[in-house]
Amino acid sequence: MSLDATTRERIETLLKDHRVVLFMKGHRMQPMCGFSAAATNTLNELLPDYHTVNVLDDPEIREGIKEFGQWPTIPQLYVDGELVGGADIIRQMYGSGELHQLFGLAAPDRTPPDITITDPAAEAIRQGTANAEGLALHLEIGPDHSAGFQLAPAGEHDIVAHANGLEVHFDPASAQRAKGIVIDWVSTVQGEGLSLKFPGANEVKPLAVDELARRLADGSITLIDVRPAAVRTQLPALPQARILEDEGYEALAALPKDTPLAFICQHGISSQGVAGRFAAHGFSQVHNVEGGMEAWAAGAGPDASRH
Repeated sequence: MSLDATTRERIETLLKDHRVVLFMKGHRMQPMCGFSAAATNTLNELLPDYHTVNVLDDPEIREGIKEFGQWPTIPQLYVDGELVGGADIIRQMYGSGELHQLFGLAAPDRTPPDITITDPAAEAIRQGTANAEGLALHLEIGPDHSAGFQLAPAGEHDIVAHANGLEVHFDPASAQRAKGIVIDWVSTVQGEGLSLKFPGANEVKPLAVDELARRLADGSITLIDVRPAAVRTQLPALPQARILEDEGYEALAALPKDTPLAFICQHGISSQGVAGRFAAHGFSQVHNVEGGMEAWAAGAGPDASRH
């Protein structure tokens, strides 16, 4: 497929008008694929502003940019009119400090963070990685304190922290956010898993559905439903609930820090993680609804309707 002159001119104009251009699926604040999300998450760490082009809205650009740079996949990052690469290359250059240098920024702090891994968490990690030869435990922490563990090969430029006889690998931004964290193994009525506690974070308190019903009735708590739309069709959101997907994390995080918050999902598991993020950001009255909407439907729902 050859690139027609009109599309080439449009791409060249974009690259001339903007120093940094990311051709991606979706937008900077709403990427529509995992690779585009990975690229924007990395660039957001370094740049307050850059130009994005949503190729899903423009089929000519979507196909044309592949021909223009002879790069077959999306996203694609261009700086000063030159192709840098896709999501994997962006992440590699970020970890090595090459991306900082490209943007004229100071090299990242590569000091390993001081972290704590409790004995139960260390035992769980050892059991879970017993057959993961050649793989390392990576922890990525986002700017909103969302966190995810994964097993992947160790990278040449990983920042490695040691605790309780274990290694945890970080990218530069995650390493900074990990300072002072405690990795624990928690067991609740919703299940078991690794848990992160950030320095100064407030405790997430469990909230039974009958107590939620009482507090919704007297207006003493703000309920936030963290479920995606597809799941909410199974059990519709309560009329009092604010929908995280619709309002966005940043809008809800702008509430006063002393606002009593209750987080709810389908079973009470994913809401625990979201609640923890709000607690880590200084909210002092954070609750997770035990059993989620399933528990509400089974117990408090009929009672609550009579309040």
